[in-house]
Amino acid sequence: MRYDTIPVSLFVENRKRFADKMQANSLAILTSNDVMPNNADDVMGFAQNNDLFYLSGIEQDETILVLYPEAFKEENRAILFVKEVNEQTLIWEGDFLTKEQVTAISGIKNVKWIHEFEKTMQLFAFESDVFYLGHNEHIKRVTSEIKTRQDRMIDWCKEKYPLHKYDRVAKITRDLRPIKSSEEIDLIKKAVEISIKGFEGVLKTIRPNIKEYELEAELAHAYIKNGATRHAFKPIVASGKNACALHYNTNDSVCKDNEMVLIDFGVCYANYNSDTTRCVPVNGVFSPRQKAVYQSVLYCLKEGSKLLKPGVLSKDYELQMAKLIEAELVKLGLITKEEIANQNPENPAYKKYFMHGTAHHLGLDVHDVGLYSRPFEKGMVLTCEPGIYIREEGIGCRLENDYLLTDDGNINLSEALPIEIEEIESLIKNINQ
Repeated sequence: MRYDTIPVSLFVENRKRFADKMQANSLAILTSNDVMPNNADDVMGFAQNNDLFYLSGIEQDETILVLYPEAFKEENRAILFVKEVNEQTLIWEGDFLTKEQVTAISGIKNVKWIHEFEKTMQLFAFESDVFYLGHNEHIKRVTSEIKTRQDRMIDWCKEKYPLHKYDRVAKITRDLRPIKSSEEIDLIKKAVEISIKGFEGVLKTIRPNIKEYELEAELAHAYIKNGATRHAFKPIVASGKNACALHYNTNDSVCKDNEMVLIDFGVCYANYNSDTTRCVPVNGVFSPRQKAVYQSVLYCLKEGSKLLKPGVLSKDYELQMAKLIEAELVKLGLITKEEIANQNPENPAYKKYFMHGTAHHLGLDVHDVGLYSRPFEKGMVLTCEPGIYIREEGIGCRLENDYLLTDDGNINLSEALPIEIEEIESLIKNINQ
């Protein structure tokens, strides 16, 4: 694997905490994601089901995890089913994980080949009363008419065992995953470290008339060279007015002199993600107007991030962040106090220049699972990403850091990523001398 070995204790402890929240005499079935086809004989890159990874550490496709905490035989309380190597797969695909390797990664001693799953389930189903099944239940999930491996498992179980009770894996993992262990925090920190290397490459490369995708290439070079799996998400490298489209990522425009480039990027390392945003002047020097907007956003980031602390509700945090940005928009001459006084509360004046939330959970998913009705807690990792977007001026500015919440406030995990105006200008100048 590309990344350093993750302590097996992480997955052992995750399974214990998961089992503690299961109903009496129940079992949980988690399946890997599919390898998705592309064109002809090509496939897309594989990404593991994050709940399965959280509980096992296994990244291989065609994997099933069964947890049965009250199984009579201790060896049956956790079983991993994996695909078997044969002569044909060795020739075309190379080695899959051996049973010994699966045990070393996961800490699960009982490893079977996947063709043994149905027979094993027949024995377990006779004794158990409740099945926990996994599904993509994220608040922003992308749905499709194509049935996933999770969908097919649900269908199979309900057809085979219609009289059992069913419950949801996601109900437990959405409760557990927001609180990060020390091992998980270290992996997020590593993802941030690689992000910093990518940003340094951008600062070395940026100049007038460069293409956005040339800057994107610096980000890709850093994650590949440093053992990360992939981008955490398709990076946004948006120059000029492109930065005013929140999810712009075609990254094919020319970065023109006197423009500013918004770079929203992250690294996926060992399945854990970073998510950071910086803005950089193409010619190495912020214009007075760019500087004013940037300073306003940076002020909101510094002040708003102080609000990320245990006990705070997401909605209250977002309201206070909006007030910070609203005040800065008045200073910038973009809205007036009169407009605010007469605004429609359902469509406040600031929404013209600031239209998104600024804090989301971060971890195995970039927008990690978790209920936003739940107050922030120690151990959560959250982003903070205020922004101001002035389409008529061709200026879009967003700044984003990743924060670990503690009893005493928070720790900026991306503190080493350059952000001050003078620092960015100085780095570009020194690199290009």
